[in-house]
Amino acid sequence: MNDVCVLGSFMKDLVASAERRPLPGETLHGTGFAEFLGGKGVNQAIAAARMGARTAIVGTIGEDRYGEEFLELLSSNGVDTSWVVRHPSLGTGVGLPLVLPDGGNSIIIVSRANAAITAADVEAASDVLVSSKVLSVQLELPVEASHAALRLASTAGVTTILTPAPVGPVDQSLAAYVDILVPNEVEAAALTGLDCDDSGVPMVARKLAEDWDLRACVVTLGSRGAFVLDRSAGFEERVDPFEVATVDTVGAGDAFCGSLAASLADGAGLVDAVRLANAAGALSTTVNGAADSAPARAAALALLDSIAS
Repeated sequence: MNDVCVLGSFMKDLVASAERRPLPGETLHGTGFAEFLGGKGVNQAIAAARMGARTAIVGTIGEDRYGEEFLELLSSNGVDTSWVVRHPSLGTGVGLPLVLPDGGNSIIIVSRANAAITAADVEAASDVLVSSKVLSVQLELPVEASHAALRLASTAGVTTILTPAPVGPVDQSLAAYVDILVPNEVEAAALTGLDCDDSGVPMVARKLAEDWDLRACVVTLGSRGAFVLDRSAGFEERVDPFEVATVDTVGAGDAFCGSLAASLADGAGLVDAVRLANAAGALSTTVNGAADSAPARAAALALLDSIAS
């Protein structure tokens, strides 16, 4: 049995840095360039594995150099890639982040092989989906694949987590199979049409939990921490942020979600899991890149302990 299974995307990130975003039609000189392995699925899987969870990933890559790089990276982090499909003609997905001096980012993704995964591919991986303790899913893959994975896992009693990113119209049929929704503040506002500022976030979380009939909703707020609504336990709580020297926020939300999944699989309560996930997400912003920015469990615990003491 695995602790965590991730259904998700593989994205080779080609990252440009610039002083600002270009205007429409403008060519702007950048200040830096780097290549990283990422994609929400890969980021979350590595984050979960580095938090000590036995982790597997389900997804599709191309038969190209980028695909080989992903298999090597995942294997070196102890992630089981037995259910990764290699597409014969479509290349591995690519992401094009633009990072600003304050660490903020905008990202364009080109799905390529990620878009080719089918419900049949997911059903072929049903053994790992139904035998894991926690399944984490995002919206970078076709909705049919996400629906199949959530349905199989939920029906088997697996705890299911959905990150509604990239945000857009969401097939409400997914809601029946989601236990915990983890949007960031932009995604939460888009899904509800409500303001997600400090005073509005409790109402946003309540609306999401009610509309989706969720067990719980965790709204991540970046440098403002997170807000937890646990309907099953009947409480709400704001979780404070950690002050760190941020250099790059790419992958921070995925480090949070991967850590959250690992902690829940380990038996932690939701608020304690969110506190540790907050530490993991904060530490990931102190390192450039996506997948490789996820911290080890010991580092996240050390940051958490430093605040507690």
